[in-house]
Amino acid sequence: MDVTEVFRANWTRVVAVLMRDFGDLDLAEECAQDAFVEAAQRWTPEDMPDSPAAWLITTARRKGIDRVRRTATYKSKLDELEARAKNPRVRSGGDLVDEQLALLLGCCHPALNQEAQVALTLRIVAGLTTEQIAAGFLVESATMGKRLSRAKEKIRKANIPFRPVDRDVLEERLRSVQQVIYLIFTEGHASRSDEAFVRGDLCDEATWLATLLTRLVGDAESHALLALILLTDARRATRVNADGSPILLENQDRSSWDQAKISTGLEHLEIAESQGLGPLGLQAKVASFHAAAPTFEATDWPSIVTVYDEMIAAGGGAVIALNRAAALSYVEGPAVALATLDPLVTELDEYLYFHSARAELLRRMGFADDARAAYGRALACQPSVGEQQFLRSQLANL
Repeated sequence: MDVTEVFRANWTRVVAVLMRDFGDLDLAEECAQDAFVEAAQRWTPEDMPDSPAAWLITTARRKGIDRVRRTATYKSKLDELEARAKNPRVRSGGDLVDEQLALLLGCCHPALNQEAQVALTLRIVAGLTTEQIAAGFLVESATMGKRLSRAKEKIRKANIPFRPVDRDVLEERLRSVQQVIYLIFTEGHASRSDEAFVRGDLCDEATWLATLLTRLVGDAESHALLALILLTDARRATRVNADGSPILLENQDRSSWDQAKISTGLEHLEIAESQGLGPLGLQAKVASFHAAAPTFEATDWPSIVTVYDEMIAAGGGAVIALNRAAALSYVEGPAVALATLDPLVTELDEYLYFHSARAELLRRMGFADDARAAYGRALACQPSVGEQQFLRSQLANL
C-alpha cells in the first residue's frame, strides 16, 4: 500500500478523531494534512509503519498540541491531549464508526445550505483539495475557498456539533447526507462542465462516499444509494463519443459496461430490498432493469413503468413523471407518452431534459418541425458543450 492508498483509507478517520479531540474543524483538517505530508516525505514502500492509521493520528495530534500550546483556548485540555498523543492506539469498533459518521453528519448539518454541504463533504470527508472541488463545480478556486471558509465560520458561530447522535436524529439527517452524495454523483454523471460531460473524478468520489456510508450505517437507503451509483456508473465508458457528446442509452456498447460494478450494485440492491425499498431503492431498481438487459430492445419497459408508478404514488415529482413518460413510450408508443408530458410543462418549462424528451418523442412520431422547435427550446436551456453538440446533431439528422 502506498501513501496515496493510505490517504484514501485513513483521511476520514484521522480528521474525525482530531475533530473529536480538538473540536476545531480547521485545526483538524490542517493537522491531518500536515501528518500526511510528513508521511509522504518519510515513508517508503519498504519502510511503512505497522499501523499507518495509528502513526498518522499520533503525529497529527502532536502537531495539533504544538499549535494549541500557543493559544489560551485549549490550555485546560493540554494534559488530556498530550496523554492521547503518547498513546498510538487507534480507537476501533463502534467508537471510530461513530466519530466518522459524526464528521459526515456535521458536514451535512441542516443549518448549512446544500452548496456548503457538498463542498464541505468533499473537502473534509473525502479530502479533495479546494482546487479539485472548484473544478468539479465550475467556480474559481478563490470562490470555492471563500465558500468553504464561510461554511466553517457558520459551524463555529452556530456551534454545530460533530458528535455521535441518537437514532432519531440520525434517521432525520441521513437523508441529507444521501442527497449530498447523490448530488456529487449526478454532477459527475452529467456534468455542467465545458470540459467534459462525464466527470469520472466526481463519480469516483461519490462511489467512495456511498461505500463509506454503507459501512458506517448500513441502512436500506444507503445500500440503495450505492447500488444506484454503481449500476448507473457501470455505463461510464460508453456514454460519450470521441467529440465528448453524449451517446443515447440505445446506442451504447453494452459489452463495454463494467460488469464488476453491475454485480456489486445488484448485491447492494438485494440488501436494500431485504429491508424495504425507499425512493433511492426504487431508482436503483430501475437502473437494475437497464443493467440486466442484453440489448436495448430487450429492456423490461413494463416493469420500469410499474416502478415509476410506485415512485409517483409515494410522492415522486415532475421529473419522475418525465422519466415514466420516456419508459411508457416503449410500452404504449410515443403518442401516449407525449400526452402525459403536457401537464408537466408548467413545472418543467426551464428543464433541459423535458424539452429534449419531447423532441425525441416528436421525432419518433414523424413530426419533424415540432421536433425542431423542441430541440431549439432545449438548446435555450443552457446545456453543457457536450449536450449542445448532441442536440445539434439530432437537429441535423431530422
